[in-house]
Amino acid sequence: MFLTFATDLAGVDAPASDFGFLLHKNPARPQAVEITGGLAHVFYPEATDQRCTAAVLLEIDPIALVRSGRGKAAEGFTLGQYVNDRPYAASSLLAVALGKLFRTAMNGRCDARPELAARAIPLEIHVPALPCSGGAELAEQLFAPLGWTVDARPVPLDPEIPDWGFSRYVDLRLSGVLRLADALNHLYVLLPVLDDAKHYWVASDEVDKLVRAGEGWLGAHPFKDLISHRYLAHRRYLADTALERLAEADGVELVEETPVEGSVSLADERRTTVAGVLRELGARRIADLGCGEGALVGELLKDPMIGEVIATDVSARALIAAKRRLHYDDLPDRRRERLRFLQSSVTYADQRLAGLDAAVLMEVVEHVDPPRLPALARSVFQTARPGAVIVTTPNSEYNVRFPSLAAGRYRHPDHRFEWTREEFRTWAVGVADRYAYTVEFRPVGPDDPEVGPPTQLALFRLREEAR
Repeated sequence: MFLTFATDLAGVDAPASDFGFLLHKNPARPQAVEITGGLAHVFYPEATDQRCTAAVLLEIDPIALVRSGRGKAAEGFTLGQYVNDRPYAASSLLAVALGKLFRTAMNGRCDARPELAARAIPLEIHVPALPCSGGAELAEQLFAPLGWTVDARPVPLDPEIPDWGFSRYVDLRLSGVLRLADALNHLYVLLPVLDDAKHYWVASDEVDKLVRAGEGWLGAHPFKDLISHRYLAHRRYLADTALERLAEADGVELVEETPVEGSVSLADERRTTVAGVLRELGARRIADLGCGEGALVGELLKDPMIGEVIATDVSARALIAAKRRLHYDDLPDRRRERLRFLQSSVTYADQRLAGLDAAVLMEVVEHVDPPRLPALARSVFQTARPGAVIVTTPNSEYNVRFPSLAAGRYRHPDHRFEWTREEFRTWAVGVADRYAYTVEFRPVGPDDPEVGPPTQLALFRLREEAR
């Protein structure tokens, strides 16, 4: 298994051999580290003032890999755990090696050349044999949005017999001007994604690795869903958690907080409007579904007439942030007893939420993939079945009133869609009819005579005969 990095440091007043400082590996001294099932070597085929190339070579022993308990992935036949492409082709093993060999470089640190570590430099990367589940086109789709020029060529099964066609491998060459840390993190995430067959058990700590390596780029990637699901071995609950955390780390609401200079922010108006509707309903037991960092929860706790507030989110990190924001440990005992945190997904049935007076989905539905909306409706309106449900979501027609929002862009990079007023009404009326609720619609924010309000609110009430 083989990979090379090359640079000439063009435009940088430094010899190309200074590349060794960035990688924290001396060009004059080959090095090796142990990885699962073998050794990872780093050496320099060339290191001159004009050009420097670093190579990573993995020596994988399939028997040692199996004995370690990491090589038992199904390969389609009995001896597949011993006879496979792991010693020869790039895979998650190579990503692990990159993490071990270049951990400091991946963090963007270089005490000897800090100015060089912070700069984008010309880079050329070559992976001669990369398993690519999706072909050369997928390699282009994953790397090109990150600023790389991609040359991905399918490797023939046998060059001497063209009629046999191509293998599942590509010869991948990347070129671009990027920070070395960014380049290493791209490879660390995307090599196992393209291979789509991790050699080790994927647990919740892999979410931390993905979020850490994907910081600053993955949250806005057009294929972030595919990347997250493949990196996390298609474990949906882990991928959903990763996507939530990426949105928190990288996504900022682009335009909607202050629609008019000097006015109350839309976030504040939305929060106070929802709290007002809950007071109007006389709700005493309330769940904030997808609570994020707990802004609405804090508002509800101010009302002593509310007996219980349940804050739920799919992201454990969001719940920790909510506790921190609310100073949970310092709350008076009586107020703390009224508050409960639950890790829960809005698209999965959760009996712990059954029988409440009201549930709130404040700016949540637009973060759910459209095919998952029926699952959301079932979990909230059928399984939980509260007496009332409040849903708020952006009104896409109002987006033209935000000068800083480019045409066709959503207000938040993690939004999967944004509805017009008619689209929202169609969805809400359909849900109400299906699950025996009534529904009414209210504006949040200034109600523009042409495009409506910036936020639209639907109030669902469970019909008397269904109680």
